[in-house]
Amino acid sequence: MEWNSTLYDKKHDFVAEYGKGLLEFVPQNTKQSILDLGCGTGALTAELAELCERIVGVDGSQNMINKAREEFGDIEFKVCDALALPFEKEFDVVFSNAVFHWISDHDALLKNIHKALKPQGLLVCEFGASGNIATIENAFAKACNSLGYGYEAKFNFPTAEDFGNLLEKNGFIIDRIYDYDRPTVLKDGEQGLVNWMKQFFVSELEVMPEQVQIMIFEKVEELARETLWNGEEWIADYRRLRAIARI
Repeated sequence: MEWNSTLYDKKHDFVAEYGKGLLEFVPQNTKQSILDLGCGTGALTAELAELCERIVGVDGSQNMINKAREEFGDIEFKVCDALALPFEKEFDVVFSNAVFHWISDHDALLKNIHKALKPQGLLVCEFGASGNIATIENAFAKACNSLGYGYEAKFNFPTAEDFGNLLEKNGFIIDRIYDYDRPTVLKDGEQGLVNWMKQFFVSELEVMPEQVQIMIFEKVEELARETLWNGEEWIADYRRLRAIARI
């Protein structure tokens, strides 16, 4: 799947906006080095740059990295697989917002992060928790199945307990870990849920004819309207897991 960086910035900038709440957990130390893991278009990387001597942003999407380099040419950005990080004991902080739920193997992920961190290094992360977007995903799966297209759940939304166990297994000491509900307004009124699906279900939609896509959108809206439509806006049923841990 390749990301649409323009759609992401214009319609889903709430991802970075909500991520700013994570910045308070990053130490105030201008001598430190920070890895922004899954940096997207670089909005939070630029803010992290104010808190450190060295900042590197990595993302698996070439489109996202290209956009980040255009916007923030003085910051180092790399296309990089989170499960094959080319760093060893290089960073004081690994920061990650809204990324880990895209990665199926959290055990391997945490091994890579541990390897990239210096001794006493810090992980600051937030991503989708168990139950995140359940209404949207269930509606999308039903719509796909009703039209003869299978849907396989692709997100990894763990409980705080399960992710905490993995942190400890991989040598992290947990400072805090918790999940919480974060209902999220989607931009553009009636069009908001369709915009969201075009971004986050792009790999499923791109194999369908345009007319089938339209039928999928209509079916999902029908199924989700009672729960997520407030009369003016779609409110996505986000749940987040936040973890702060050190090695």
